[in-house]
Order: sequence, then structure tokens, then C-alpha cells
Amino acid sequence: MPDATDERPYHHGNLRATLLDAAERGLRERGADQLSLRDLAREAGVSHAAPRRHFADRQALLDALAEAGFARLDTALRAALAGAGEGFPSRVRAAMMAYTRFATENAALLELMYTSKHRPGATRIVKAAEAPFGLMSELITQGQEQGALQAGDPERIGIVLFATLQGIASIINGNLVKPELLDELVDTAAEQFLQGAGR
Repeated sequence: MPDATDERPYHHGNLRATLLDAAERGLRERGADQLSLRDLAREAGVSHAAPRRHFADRQALLDALAEAGFARLDTALRAALAGAGEGFPSRVRAAMMAYTRFATENAALLELMYTSKHRPGATRIVKAAEAPFGLMSELITQGQEQGALQAGDPERIGIVLFATLQGIASIINGNLVKPELLDELVDTAAEQFLQGAGR
């Protein structure tokens, strides 16, 4: 006779999504090192073997979390750009704000995303990262075409922009400045980026 707890998630929802949600909570509260498939199975109310139907091991779970994180970042950036209009200044501000909000609201996940991306063999994560980074690259190219950014290597300009956003997120996540200053810092960074890059 099958274990009722093993079957329950398949009746009321998607076990894979349930496990990923639980894993992200655990990541935020305890860190990646403390995540285990057994603990997640207990939290989801399934047998300890059930998660292996979706994740071969703990690393597969972490990779799936990172991949999902890049997909969420891409969705957040696209939503911000969709509501920003056509002008480059408003579009770059919207993208910068969306990125830093994601980075500060999902600090542990973002760290996992970047460390996982650089792990040997993480081809699916690298592929998932291409969407949000490609979107930012397209935005920089648009700025150059509109004359809002100087001509030059879009990748180099993108790295400077990325470093700026990561810096803002890092000082907020590290409690060096108050989270309430996020919007003001991003506005200042966007203004300086646009002024400096337009020369």
C-alpha cells in the first residue's frame, strides 16, 4: 500500500514547485549549506525519497533554484521595461530599479545564481542567464542608437552598469546603508550613468 504522504502533493499541487519554494525559504533563512532534500521532503509532507523524482541530488536542486532565479530576474526586467515607455532614460532607470530590487529582496538567491553560473558544467544555468543579460545588452545598444550613450563596446558599458548595480545591492544587503535609500541611490546612479555615458 503506498504511503499517503508520498502521494498527497500530486493531488493538491506540483511537488517540484513546492520543493523549490521550500528550498528558497531555506536558502534565505539558513543558507545553501543547510539545505537538504530530506528536510525539504519533511517540510513538504512527502516521503524522503519523493524529491528524487525531480532532483537527482542536492546539487541538482541548487541548480534548479539558480535557473529559476534567472528566469524570475528576466521576468522582472521585462515587466519594468514594458511599463517604462520608449525613451532610453526612463527605460534604463526602470531596469536599474528592477535589478536592484530583485538583488536586495533575493540576496541569498542572487548569490547562489552567480556562484552556480560559474560552476563547471552548469550549461543550463548559463543559458538561463543569457535572457536577462541579453536584455540589458539590448538596452545599452538602444541607448547608443538613440544617442543617449556614447559609441563603444556595449559589453564594457554593461559591465560598468552591472558593477554599479551590484555595488548598490551589496551595501544594502551588507547593512552598510539603510534599505530605504535604495530608490534614491538608484536614481542618482542612473543620472550619473546617463550624464557620464552621454559625453
